[in-house]
Amino acid sequence: MPVIVDIDVMLARRKMGVGELADRIGITPTNLAVLKNGRAKAVRFTTLDALCEVLECQPGDLLRRVPEDAAD
Repeated sequence: MPVIVDIDVMLARRKMGVGELADRIGITPTNLAVLKNGRAKAVRFTTLDALCEVLECQPGDLLRRVPEDAAD
């Protein structure tokens, strides 16, 4: 997958668990895990905005693109 989700990094920096983050942004822990583990096909801007607000970061802190050949 050429887009890497770095929610784990921000959670560690904020010393926050997945359950707490899910509660604070208003989605289920299961749906957050799908996003966190890179299995999501899309993310709503409202969800991305909520993640950035709670984690006090920018979208680029959560998502990064890796060239296809480097992802392997």
